[in-house]
Amino acid sequence: MTVEDIPKQGDEAERAERSVGWMFWKTRRYIVVLMIFLGFFSIYSIRVCLSVAIVAMTEKFNMTLDNGTIVEDQHFDWNSKQQGLILSSFFYGYIWTQVLGGVLASKFGGYYIFVFGVGGSALMALLTPVAASFSIYMLMTARILEGLFEGINFPSMHALLSRWAPVYERSRMASFCIAGCYTGTVVALPLSGLLASTLGWKSIFYFYGCFGAAWAILWLILVRSSPETDGFISKEERSYIAKSLGNETEEKKKIVHPWKAILTSMAVWAIVVSHFSQNWGFDTFLTQLPTFLNDILGLEIQATGIISALPYLTLSCLLVVGGYFADWCQIRGYLTTGQVRRYFNCGAFVLQCLFVLLAAFLSNSVGIILSLTLSVGLGAFANIGYMINPLDLAPNHASVIFGISNTIANIPGIISPLLAGAIVTDKAREQWQIVFFIVVAINVIGCLVYWFFAKGELQPWAQTSSDCIETSQDRHKIEEKSADNEKSS
Repeated sequence: MTVEDIPKQGDEAERAERSVGWMFWKTRRYIVVLMIFLGFFSIYSIRVCLSVAIVAMTEKFNMTLDNGTIVEDQHFDWNSKQQGLILSSFFYGYIWTQVLGGVLASKFGGYYIFVFGVGGSALMALLTPVAASFSIYMLMTARILEGLFEGINFPSMHALLSRWAPVYERSRMASFCIAGCYTGTVVALPLSGLLASTLGWKSIFYFYGCFGAAWAILWLILVRSSPETDGFISKEERSYIAKSLGNETEEKKKIVHPWKAILTSMAVWAIVVSHFSQNWGFDTFLTQLPTFLNDILGLEIQATGIISALPYLTLSCLLVVGGYFADWCQIRGYLTTGQVRRYFNCGAFVLQCLFVLLAAFLSNSVGIILSLTLSVGLGAFANIGYMINPLDLAPNHASVIFGISNTIANIPGIISPLLAGAIVTDKAREQWQIVFFIVVAINVIGCLVYWFFAKGELQPWAQTSSDCIETSQDRHKIEEKSADNEKSS
């Protein structure tokens, strides 16, 4: 791939987009993206519904005995620390299969790995009511197994996109896939509250488990592992993807991961630290927001489900918009790849910190909800930074890099619910403020590390053949030429 080729590819990307327009079903790569979106929708629905279900499972209610006496009862008598253990148990499994999923996906492709993760998660959701009825330990075991299954999904997504996503469509395609996570959260939180209040808490797990099983069947029917193995893709689309990716798809068959180079790369560790920081805040609010709204604002379970969904609705919308905007900035030559990743990621972190601090000190309920909504929602732009960055650094090793990153970045999923449960023992505002201050401090660290060490170009240790190498100097020339073309037009 030469310096002259890249502006031409930018023009070709614009022409390809215009030819498709809003009719995404005309292109197979967008069908793949839609199915990945729905897969993430499924697993995140399964993942987050417990944060609402646990309120219904532990909520006290009046029960009338046979003799007419009214007594107070609850399904499960779990204290705040036990609830923290249950909510964090998912991550005990989740962190162990990230790197394994990345290695398997880079070797065999992400097709079967992805459907195995979603299908296994759906099975665990269906078994959750049975496990809970036995003991708290059986419930935790089911959640740990669910985490093991889900741990392979993000690395396999990167493997799939490295075969399906043209260079100038990476941000938008990956962003739309990732938006499935938050759309699932948006739907799961209020719908779980509705299901719990009308059909009982068990219906939550049965509903999402059945959805995941149905998705797995559709995936096997509609999706293929790569453009080369898809019998329904047009010659034009296959040629466009192959030309954009160069020889990367051929080289996947002989990948040898440069483990030392990956583990000593500061650009990789910038992704890891930023990912860890973002996940700390995300996991804190994902598991604790319904409880916070109940403790501080006194909202009922159905209201907490609806309001808790607002941040993730905002995040989903901003992801799609931000992904298109990021690609547009690159195609038009306004920003380099590295600048897109750095500005989007760090800008989001700064604004998130400001809104978390506002939520900690405001006393007005509308202000608190708005601040938390914007804080979580702006995470969309951070995702356009660190989440997609592995595809820039090393497309053939992106699944492994993300597997390493997601392993470390999901430690907060274990620690933050336990820490919040230990801090918030009296449901006091001052205790919740401490939880928020910790989120801000960790975000500041992530912002600084990513700003100084993040990169956007193909790394020397990821270069595997002379005809698809882009050195740092070449990338600079490419983006300068693209910018000059834009000015002249």
